Amino acid sequence: MTGLPLDGVTVVGLEQAVAAPFATRQLADLGARVIKIERPDGGDFARGYDTVVEGQSSAFVWLNRGKESVQLDLSDPDEFETLHRLLARADVLVANLSPATLERRGLTAAALAPRHPHLITCAISGYPPGGPSAQKKAYDALVQAEAGLMSLTGSAGAPSKVGISIADIAAGCYAYSGVLAALRHRDRTGEALPVDVSLFGALTEWMGYPLYYTRHSGAAPVPMGTAHPTIAPYGAVTAADGRSIMIAVQNEREWARLAADVLDEPALAGDPRFASNSLRVANRAALDAALATACARHATDVLTARLDAAGIAWSRLTELADLAEHPELASDRRWLDTPTPAGPVRTLRPPGTPGDRVATAGAVPALGAHTAAVLAELEKETP
Repeated sequence: MTGLPLDGVTVVGLEQAVAAPFATRQLADLGARVIKIERPDGGDFARGYDTVVEGQSSAFVWLNRGKESVQLDLSDPDEFETLHRLLARADVLVANLSPATLERRGLTAAALAPRHPHLITCAISGYPPGGPSAQKKAYDALVQAEAGLMSLTGSAGAPSKVGISIADIAAGCYAYSGVLAALRHRDRTGEALPVDVSLFGALTEWMGYPLYYTRHSGAAPVPMGTAHPTIAPYGAVTAADGRSIMIAVQNEREWARLAADVLDEPALAGDPRFASNSLRVANRAALDAALATACARHATDVLTARLDAAGIAWSRLTELADLAEHPELASDRRWLDTPTPAGPVRTLRPPGTPGDRVATAGAVPALGAHTAAVLAELEKETP
């Protein structure tokens, strides 16, 4: 496809695992050329996470569509100079090597600026640069714990991590948007601003709602399974046939319709214990018991039809094994046929691309597959 939003933008990725590769894959989806620098001794270690996608890592296939793989040994002075030659042609460097490594190799924004004043440098770290934990080793689950997220997940007395790499993904999203903003600024003013993103900073931003609630109320939310700490009813209910669905009531009008039109229990809406959201939260145990009794009288199909008719939000509790067959993913337009070294694999089309334009032919690269071609380009440019 021609006319992609980031046509003509070149990105170099000093990246591994999740956060930086997720950011650069999103840039590649919009048409940027992404040159992924990989170590000679096996490359990005995410290549070895598993072998379930036709012998390839599911994480690597997810994160590296549309990139070129170039192997460089950055401890070799000649190959390190090759990296600088690539940066001279690039618009963006995205790196999630450790801050100490970037500092030691002279790959921080400050160190690169004199030689590459046009280059936008995006550094992703575990903790904010300059802070007390700047050099602390950080992985996704550790940051989930450090940022307080685990205090909200699981059940009381049994904290749990979120089932996906949410800190990495949050950081990758902020790196992606930060790079886009920096490109816009550079193209308008000529100034290349650095972008610094930390996993801790990204995740604490996402924790803003419970953080502010706790600071100003003096009471921290506790893990509640599928329930919501400050809204009720909001969570899973079980129908007469044993199947569970999620429901969410947002205001008093919806609460009245749920009681009368969905559950055939208009008296619930008039119960003084449940007369407002704050009262329903305060009397959650009694509310949950009343809802359990009422929902157990109706089959799932009856409940969902009535919820739709009453304009009340609900959802399935989809098992992960069933997600690929979800009706919303049934259309071929939700998927891309992505070339990989082991053959084509269906991958999810990215959301939110301008004009729904996306690089549809991006391949997942074999380790070092583009080294010779990229180095040959550099040789052609040598005076």
